[in-house]
Amino acid sequence: QVQLVESGGGLVQAGGSLRLSCTASVSVYAMGWFRQAPGKERDFVAAIDYNGDKTYYEDSVKGRFTISRNNANKAVYLQMSTLTPEDTAVYYCATSHKSALMVKADIDYWGQGTQVTVSS
Repeated sequence: QVQLVESGGGLVQAGGSLRLSCTASVSVYAMGWFRQAPGKERDFVAAIDYNGDKTYYEDSVKGRFTISRNNANKAVYLQMSTLTPEDTAVYYCATSHKSALMVKADIDYWGQGTQVTVSS
């Protein structure tokens, strides 16, 4: 069982920035982030492979969000900039042993989620 602990969510004004962190209890291959807004599906946001060579982003966050990881700390980060109210959601850390091109069916473990709220 892999434990994922997220932090860094909060309330920010539109145009602001936040940095999410997720630490795993063991080393994992691919790490990423999904988000779920009220009444909506949980959707892919970004993911990164073990060496950081491959990163993937959902189209609406490209150029605004940056995913990175620190394998020594077994951690993944999501730097979010130029936030808009449409980014408001619970953000979930996720891991996969299959691919950094994450789909929900391939997720092995989920974090508990951290709330991000962007006010207009």
